[in-house]
Parts: sequence; C-alpha cells; structure tokens
Amino acid sequence: MAEKNMKPDAKEALKRYAELVARLTPKSKLGQGCLRAFWVGGCICVLGQALTDIGTAWLQLTASSAASFASITLVFLTALLTGVGVFDRIARYAGAGTVVPITGFANAMASPAMEFKPEGWVLGTGARLFTIAGPVLVYGVSASVIVGVLYYFIRW
Repeated sequence: MAEKNMKPDAKEALKRYAELVARLTPKSKLGQGCLRAFWVGGCICVLGQALTDIGTAWLQLTASSAASFASITLVFLTALLTGVGVFDRIARYAGAGTVVPITGFANAMASPAMEFKPEGWVLGTGARLFTIAGPVLVYGVSASVIVGVLYYFIRW
C-alpha cells in the first residue's frame, strides 16, 4: 500500500536496496547448525553421564554424590576451557549445543571474569563475575527460601 504513493525514483531505490540485501545476506545453514548443536550437546550429556557412572562404580559414591561429582567436574572443565579460550571455539562451532544448562551457566560465570581481568582482581574479575549469573543466583536463592517457608507452614 505504501508503494502506491511512492515516486518512481523511490520505488527503484527500494527495489535496488532489496536486491542488495538479498545478495549480501548470508544464507542460513539451519540443518547444519541443528546437527552440530545436537551432537555436541549430546556429547556433553554423555560426558556428564559417564562422570556419574564413574562416581558410582569406581569412586563408590552414592547416586546423589555421583551426580554432584559430575556437575562439579563439568563446571570446572567448562570454566577451565573458557579460561584458555577453547570453549569459545566450541561454542562458535556448535552454537546452542554448548548451552546445556550446567556448562552454559559455568561459561556465563567465567566469560565476564575473563573479559574484565585487565581491570584488576577486585574491580575487574570480582565485580564482573556475577554480571550475568547474579540475577539467576538471586532468583534461585529467593525462590528456594520462599518455597522452603511455604513447605514448612503447609507441612504442619
């Protein structure tokens, strides 16, 4: 409807702009991206399950302790790989496949700390460590306190 009221020069400019956008816009590789995300995310999950199995079979941990062992190990490995720059390359390759909750959270914690390290330990790393994860932690702790209080009173 807006094209009816346009001058011929404006219509031609709009047409050339649309052609330019179509030519310069990168083609989406949705299938390839989904496949990469699926297999990398799956490998992360397999690693977590393997760590849980190792905890129960070889380290003689209870199921709950083995799950904690796997989570702690995954967080440590992700933070370490983020610190040396490897996790960013994996994330560029796999996209959302690296955002398996535990590894995505560890990366969200470590990345700002590494980015602001030149500003110093306190004002750089310490202050920026919780920029992304801080609201998540505050919400999680607050929600757990509210649920705990409600459970206490409902249980009676």
